[in-house]
Amino acid sequence: MEEKLKKIILVVMDVDGVLTDGRIILGSDGQEFKCFNVKDGHGILLLHRAGIKTALITGRQSEAVEKRAKELKIPLVFQNSKNKLETYQELKAATHAQDHQIAYIGDDLVDIPIMKRVGVAVAVADAHPQVKEVAHLVTEAPGGKGAVREFIELLLKAQDKWEEATQRYWQ
Repeated sequence: MEEKLKKIILVVMDVDGVLTDGRIILGSDGQEFKCFNVKDGHGILLLHRAGIKTALITGRQSEAVEKRAKELKIPLVFQNSKNKLETYQELKAATHAQDHQIAYIGDDLVDIPIMKRVGVAVAVADAHPQVKEVAHLVTEAPGGKGAVREFIELLLKAQDKWEEATQRYWQ
């Protein structure tokens, strides 16, 4: 697994159930609310600091996702994806990354086609059982509760980038 992790240059994430706990709160005016984990967000910033790119692919359209991606400087955001595999192919073309250079974090059945192709497929702890079956790694933390950060730390340590990415905190 460590050899696979060393090749990763792009981390792609689902949103609902991965960066959130999967709940969607709708206000009486129809506004959608999502709860994101600050530790996951900090992990994404650490990835960027280490030179690893990030992207989001989600089947839903949400202003909350757009805002969160902007806060975290995630440049590649694909919302309202009706076919995640097609969207993944677009992402590969845009980044020139190859399957073995990509990690994908998912939680539900729609994520399986991508997970079968990437170099490192990650399922969050509360993912659907069939998603866990195709995953190379399953996090201990559930989606929206630090699962992304857990994987990011593992990835950065495997690539010997953890110390450099966190150096400013130890001074």
